[in-house]
Amino acid sequence: MALGLFLAGATLWAHHSPSAEFDMTKKVTVSGTLTKIEWVNPHIFVYIDVKGESWRMESNPPSWFRRVGIGRSDLAKGVGQTVTAEGNRAKDGSAFAYMSKITFMDGTSLELVNKLEEEGSK
Repeated sequence: MALGLFLAGATLWAHHSPSAEFDMTKKVTVSGTLTKIEWVNPHIFVYIDVKGESWRMESNPPSWFRRVGIGRSDLAKGVGQTVTAEGNRAKDGSAFAYMSKITFMDGTSLELVNKLEEEGSK
């Protein structure tokens, strides 16, 4: 029973509202080389090398991306290229943000509605 409670708590902790970890009033824009995409639950991660500093950008879950017609390949096309990402910075000030938009070298971009904004419009 204790193990069941622990696992249930871990699941709840793993899936959080963006405002729990990110300052939704502090926007940040970074440009650099897209180095890696982690297409995993509960949220995807994008890694961008910005002048030797590795930025980790969290975004919506893979299911959200599939629902709006965006696949892993739509992000992975930019690996090794310069991208610009916008988002909300982590409350602790680290090189971590909740990504709301990514723009690729060819000028195309993906606007990603934050779950918090999506929930607020319901």
